[in-house]
Amino acid sequence: MNYADIKSIDVANGPGVRVSLFVSGCSHHCEDCFNKETWDFNYGKLFGEKEIDTIIELMSQSHIKGFSLLGGEPFEFTNQQGILPLLRKIKETYPDKDIWCWSGYLFDKDIRDTMMEKWPETREILSYIDILVDGRFEKDKKNLSLRFRGSSNQRIIDVKKSLESKEIVLWNENDTI
Repeated sequence: MNYADIKSIDVANGPGVRVSLFVSGCSHHCEDCFNKETWDFNYGKLFGEKEIDTIIELMSQSHIKGFSLLGGEPFEFTNQQGILPLLRKIKETYPDKDIWCWSGYLFDKDIRDTMMEKWPETREILSYIDILVDGRFEKDKKNLSLRFRGSSNQRIIDVKKSLESKEIVLWNENDTI
């Protein structure tokens, strides 16, 4: 897996101060995507143990609330294989810090009902993700006033509650994760 960037301080992608990873590779190709260079699976640098160690170190700061995973597309199968060791290590090292993820795939139709059934990696990845912002960016539904998403069709999903109830449970900003 390749990655485009690791941000040591990110205040735009999830609540609080966060560390973020932007993976490379996306097959959605949303019109007016803000990160078109990450469509290419070969863009950026190779992601490995050194980068995992860097992210773990960056997250050690007490002011870091959590980790954000964006792209590209984290749920492309080749990216799932690359991010799984990272997510394991984050939850093992920082069980109280939350993990947010952005995906153009729909949680219920694509991720839960298809990928989770096909690939054991998807099931394990979901066990580490607290919040998933799902759905492709849609130019005609673009809304700059929305928090943590670009278009009104995108949902902010509480993954654990949704898996438990087998229904989509949207994130409530007043809930603690």
